[in-house]
Amino acid sequence: MPSAYIIADVTVTNPEQYEDYKKWSSAAMQAHGAEVCIRGGKVEVIEGDWSPTRIVLLKFPSVEAAKAFNASPEYGKARTARQGAAVMRMIVVEGV
Repeated sequence: MPSAYIIADVTVTNPEQYEDYKKWSSAAMQAHGAEVCIRGGKVEVIEGDWSPTRIVLLKFPSVEAAKAFNASPEYGKARTARQGAAVMRMIVVEGV
């Protein structure tokens, strides 16, 4: 079964409030066995007109596991904490 990745492009609008989201999302990631590959860090566009400010890349053992994380009550707490603190764009991608 191929692995899967959640890729998020986040625009933080309230950094102080976003800290609560990070706390809850970290707990959800741990509960669902996510491997954190990228969480923030310097972003440099090398081609195209995409201008992300914060990228998150999580690895899961399967697409189903990634979707279960996203639909979980644990991540639901994080999502609630994020309201008004950030704009989230998130996809799940099947790996190799």
